[in-house]
Amino acid sequence: MGGQSRDGGKAKPLKAPKKKAPTEQDDEDQAFNLKKRADEKARKELAAKAGGKGPLNTGAQGIKKSGKK
Repeated sequence: MGGQSRDGGKAKPLKAPKKKAPTEQDDEDQAFNLKKRADEKARKELAAKAGGKGPLNTGAQGIKKSGKK
């Protein structure tokens, strides 16, 4: 009732995130990670290549009708 808040006092220090122990990877894991990186790189290249173009007309819009009658 004295108008005190919980914010007063000394702030607790933030905990540092735990460091992950390096996990051992077998050949399958390494191959999977390499493939994943290659796919991500190819996806970024395609996105950059298609970025300069206008909207893609996928045919879902149908026939465009003018406002004239």
